[in-house]
Amino acid sequence: MAFAELFATLSEIMRPYAEHLDCKIDQADILYLDTCYIMKNKKPLFFGSVQIKKNYVSYHLMPIYTNPELLENISPALKKRMQGKSCFNFRKIQPELFDELRQLTQAGFETYRQQGYV
Repeated sequence: MAFAELFATLSEIMRPYAEHLDCKIDQADILYLDTCYIMKNKKPLFFGSVQIKKNYVSYHLMPIYTNPELLENISPALKKRMQGKSCFNFRKIQPELFDELRQLTQAGFETYRQQGYV
């Protein structure tokens, strides 16, 4: 597993929120967290995940999809790692970007909390 260390590092950013959320999957290649908030379609609201893919490790953070204003102050370097509206892809450990991602995840969690999803 070529991306195991990268996965572990990114999981450390997401894992502190597992105690407040519903951890659906916690394996060596995927960490998947839902909220306990049930939406109109009778499914829980997704919070985020970290997953090893073939050529990168993905970091999904749904609060930035539902609250795009959270992205207003992110750096161009982190923005460059974005794929779609709520996913960041990484191929190597980038501490400066991971610090920023940690802050963004915290802000996303707090936004979900304020909206009553957590």
